[in-house]
Amino acid sequence: MLQIAFIRENPEKVIKALAKRNIDATAIVEEVISLDEQRRAAQVELDNTLSESNKLSRDIGELMKSGEKSKAEILKVKTASLKEKGKALSEKADALADALTHKLYTLPNLPAEIVPEGKTPEENLNVFESGAVPVLHEGAQPHWELVKKYDIIDFELGTKIAGAGFPVYKGKGARLQRALIAYFLDKNTAAGYTEYQVPHLVNEASGYGTGQLPDKEGQMYHSTVDDLYLIPTAEVPVTNMFRDMILDEKEFPILCTAYTPCFRREAGSYGAHVRGLNRLHQFDKVEIVRIEHPEKSYEALDGMVEHIKEILTELQLPYRVLRLCGGDMGFTSALTYDFEVFSTAQDRWLEISSVSNFETFQANRLKLRFRDKDGKNQLAHTLNGSSLALPRVLAGILENYQTPEGIVIPEVLRSYTGFDIID
Repeated sequence: MLQIAFIRENPEKVIKALAKRNIDATAIVEEVISLDEQRRAAQVELDNTLSESNKLSRDIGELMKSGEKSKAEILKVKTASLKEKGKALSEKADALADALTHKLYTLPNLPAEIVPEGKTPEENLNVFESGAVPVLHEGAQPHWELVKKYDIIDFELGTKIAGAGFPVYKGKGARLQRALIAYFLDKNTAAGYTEYQVPHLVNEASGYGTGQLPDKEGQMYHSTVDDLYLIPTAEVPVTNMFRDMILDEKEFPILCTAYTPCFRREAGSYGAHVRGLNRLHQFDKVEIVRIEHPEKSYEALDGMVEHIKEILTELQLPYRVLRLCGGDMGFTSALTYDFEVFSTAQDRWLEISSVSNFETFQANRLKLRFRDKDGKNQLAHTLNGSSLALPRVLAGILENYQTPEGIVIPEVLRSYTGFDIID
């Protein structure tokens, strides 16, 4: 959530920055400033009313002590009137504060200076590419055919149990999935991330804290009886561990990693590009989250990008890194890098990770602050990234490592799987 003081002091800067997201924010910025002015005016009037009421209460006490009860009774009538006025003003100030917060929730984060202009994914900037695209044998197949051939993932069985988008991994497919999770977690912990196991359901406050609510409400599975949401990513519970906290500056950086299943409704997802593992309602992901000092967060973002590069290099998958344009960035992000693996069998790039710096946007919602060297409280910066999302990584491995004899397991994973080939 953007800070109201920043919007009030820099309205033109906010409008210009959001224009990079292809949003004309003029009207809502004006409305936000107007609501804030009304709220502040109501609060000043309320404070003055309470101050006057308190003074009269003291005067009544003095009059009662001195025996001037008739004068005291006159002031009591006035005090009662002030209390009624104060109650109405308090309700007005609260209503204006709620309306202001609701409006602030509708404003996305401001893009960083280096975010490129653009409206569509085609305008994202390719900033890095690595790895040779393998030449596959004649008759090579996409992963949704390979998993049938080798009986390692059953999409039909998942549909029977839950519905489309809930695959069942079996045999060597399940073991390869487990191997990837263990490998990703080991890489992250070796890089200094502390591993957590977190809840897979969160309350509404957690959804608002990281920006899934109200922006992505339609994409989340909602357990209405208990008013809990199935997590779309481990980012939500992990980052919310620090909600309503005041950290010490010396605690930075804070590095967290977690494996969780992720649940996304993905309404309206149809077509060839979402076949098989390309788009699921339930999938596994290993996440990295960082809580950083504002002066260090972009250095940390670069470090996260390099960390994921190292993982993909070890997996020997051809990949590229994109800096997302303003029109393709997520609601909460100030700067995002997407990682994509090239699927030779599908002849296209598959997104397998997003790494983002949210600056103070999430921290403002979370009330996540730190005490600086001068003893003042400031908002921290939050960052997160997929390290990695499994379905498309698995699809890339199955398709790019296929041979006439079977699917070869990347060397770095063999100590985890206990086998070298799926045949």
